Amino acid sequence: MSSLNPTLITFLFYIVAMIVIGLMAYRATANFSDYILGGRRLGSFVTALSAGASDMSGWLLMGLPGAIYLSGLSEMWIAIGLIIGAWLNWRLVAGRLRVHTEVQHNALTLPDYFSNRFNDQKKILRITSAFIILIFFAIYCASGMVAGARLFESMFDMSYSTALWVSAIATISYVFIGGFLAVSWTDTIQAGLMIFALLLTPVVAVLSFADMNQVTLALEAARPQATDVIGNLSFVAIISLLAWGLGYFGQPHILVRFMAADSVTSIPNARRIGMTWMILCLGGAVAAGFFGIAYFQQHPELAGAVTANPETVFMELTKILFNPWIAGIVLAAILAAVMSTLSCQLLVCSSTLTEDFYKSFLRKNATQTELVWIGRLMVLLIALLAIWMAGNPESKVLGLVAYAWAGFGAAFGPLIILSLFWRRMTLNGALAGMLIGAVVVILWKNMFSDTGLYEIIPGFICSLIAIIVVSLMGKAPTEEITTRFDEGDRLYQDSK
Repeated sequence: MSSLNPTLITFLFYIVAMIVIGLMAYRATANFSDYILGGRRLGSFVTALSAGASDMSGWLLMGLPGAIYLSGLSEMWIAIGLIIGAWLNWRLVAGRLRVHTEVQHNALTLPDYFSNRFNDQKKILRITSAFIILIFFAIYCASGMVAGARLFESMFDMSYSTALWVSAIATISYVFIGGFLAVSWTDTIQAGLMIFALLLTPVVAVLSFADMNQVTLALEAARPQATDVIGNLSFVAIISLLAWGLGYFGQPHILVRFMAADSVTSIPNARRIGMTWMILCLGGAVAAGFFGIAYFQQHPELAGAVTANPETVFMELTKILFNPWIAGIVLAAILAAVMSTLSCQLLVCSSTLTEDFYKSFLRKNATQTELVWIGRLMVLLIALLAIWMAGNPESKVLGLVAYAWAGFGAAFGPLIILSLFWRRMTLNGALAGMLIGAVVVILWKNMFSDTGLYEIIPGFICSLIAIIVVSLMGKAPTEEITTRFDEGDRLYQDSK
């Protein structure tokens, strides 16, 4: 355990630093808009890196390297799909969403935007979208709690329950104190940690060999098909992996970063920064898993933990290749990946409960100070629910995380895209698309999963068709709705 003390010290320093940033953000939070959207004043650098960090959870440093280690480069299709989807999201959605949410009565949340965009007097869009967000994000948050607990459990020999509370408190504290600004600032630092770890680890792994020829021989001995990018994948499997990119258009915790940019003119620069960061991180994750194959073939005596669980390949390489102080910094990147996504999800749930339920239905005239504190209480409420759900890591509810990404992508993706591009879209069309997208994803996952087709594909297509058909079947939107849409479109075009 003595060799772990430097790692423990590094972890504690990292956690304290995040809490200090939360306190700094507390001083910059004057009203509810500041707490849940940073007052729409994030620059391009923070917008880019916070969007990336909130997107790439522990999956980037554990799941993807593990899949590459187990199956070779054929698993990188998902990374390609994510890169394409993220670029299109930045290109097509980011700037328009920033402008349109402000034009639509300064909407602070996605349900708020949907309600204002279609003049939803009965608030049915607000309720439905808020309900979908809470259901999927409660599950997502529970998954994040489990990932953080597993990291502390494996690194410091804690019991699972102790590790669960330690990791949860570390994240909850700075979200509770500082809100959106704290989440965005810490995400920026966490993004830096992640790219440092992902670029450094595979390089050091390669340098541990005499030359590249030795690496090639080790790869061929361990996984002869490791360099085959097709492998045993069928056409349906490749399309399904690429289709992960469709999910970006509907992820609330990513879209909210676009809404918080200081202006639409910041978006192009943010896109360039964000995409560069993403490509380098995904490349590093693929390289860590790929060269991990060669390393543990060369050192089979060290491969016990990786053989038992391939998702630990990045962690094991880090612990072996670096001294404990450097290992502590690199392993903190895993905690950073978990915390960045979890913190944003907690805040989205909090803002949804506060803005779309409490303010809309219970206290329409609530003061800004009251809303900020209700938001903080909602963070605690959602966090406690997630901790309870994560209390049993084998709970069946955590299996739903596998298609939560698809659920958001199909329910909100077509709705977001068409609401920003098509002035003829109607309230009924939006509602139909949202419901059909979510339902198709759930039904496909449970009834047609043996087809091998990722459920976001039928869900996204059905949602898109439903929006168009139902909108065209109904009355055209009122002049008030189309006038606001045209104003948003004009402001966006003028900013280019």
